[in-house]
Amino acid sequence: MKISNNKHISFDKFVDIALYHKKTGYYMKKNPFGKDGDFITAPNISILFSEMLAIWCIAFWEHLGFPKRINIIELGAGNGEMMYQMIKVFERFNKFRESSNYFILEKSQFLKKIQKKKLNFHKITWLNSINKLKNGPNIFLANEFFDSLPVKQFIKKNNKWYEKSIKKNNINKFEFVNVITNIKNLEKKIKINLSKNQKIIEFSPLTYDYLNIISEKINTFQGGLLIVDYGYSKKKMRDSLQSIYKHNFNNVLDNFSKSDITYNLNFFLLKKIVKKLNLKVAGLTSQRNFLTKLGILDRAEILAKNLQFSKKADIYYRIKRLIDKNFMGELFKVMFVTGKNIKFKLGF
Repeated sequence: MKISNNKHISFDKFVDIALYHKKTGYYMKKNPFGKDGDFITAPNISILFSEMLAIWCIAFWEHLGFPKRINIIELGAGNGEMMYQMIKVFERFNKFRESSNYFILEKSQFLKKIQKKKLNFHKITWLNSINKLKNGPNIFLANEFFDSLPVKQFIKKNNKWYEKSIKKNNINKFEFVNVITNIKNLEKKIKINLSKNQKIIEFSPLTYDYLNIISEKINTFQGGLLIVDYGYSKKKMRDSLQSIYKHNFNNVLDNFSKSDITYNLNFFLLKKIVKKLNLKVAGLTSQRNFLTKLGILDRAEILAKNLQFSKKADIYYRIKRLIDKNFMGELFKVMFVTGKNIKFKLGF
């Protein structure tokens, strides 16, 4: 990455280059998922996670009145495991299978190749932009998608706002530098008061852009957005920047383009954005509550019924990782965003 000494760039630009540079970006040159990568996501922990989401999609389609065409769009499909397992469920329901079209929004050409190999026998359209969706209803699925988008961080000191930026120091290492900014300019642009009662602001312009486009699609063609991500719902924002390298926490500025950089979503802020975009949050709960209400434990019992003890134990250990409060159960939240006239509440 070329940053001249004494020059600085905003933190979100730094993250964008670190993760998504065409040649050297973290997500553009390797598969970060699984035990040989840097982290493991829910679909790779247990197939039951994807099964529950598939059942939720079918139920939502039924609630919408069994439309003859329904688009299932996964935002950032990783190694393709979630879509693969969901389609296996969809194929058991003839009417839904005949009505459904599958799409994946994926920026990484490297991951796209992995997805295409895994999903080779299924008719899937890969998108570079969700603007290309011309009809609906649309069900957008975002599992650990928004946390991977570049984020800005602002800090308030002595009643002045500063934007966190990056520069190279005299020994050619990256370091943080705070640059004074007028936060009102950003607030006017998005028409949301970000700074009220805050000392730290974490805001992703790209997340806002995606939600803006998704809101247009939902308001025009019906449907909804299901977000599964780690985060918190308190009004007060906090410094949640973090980096993962080989399954361990890493200094955000170290192992540039070799480590993941992420942050915790503030679901209170997401609610404000959604409301501004003329949608509603129809549900917000923990991953534990969502999966349990959808029947993941009942499904596990059916699968484990005639298995030997070791295989039963494996199924329940994997579910524990998904729903136990000491693992992903409470840290991960599930938010359902939809049109104001939709009454669907399954899982919430």
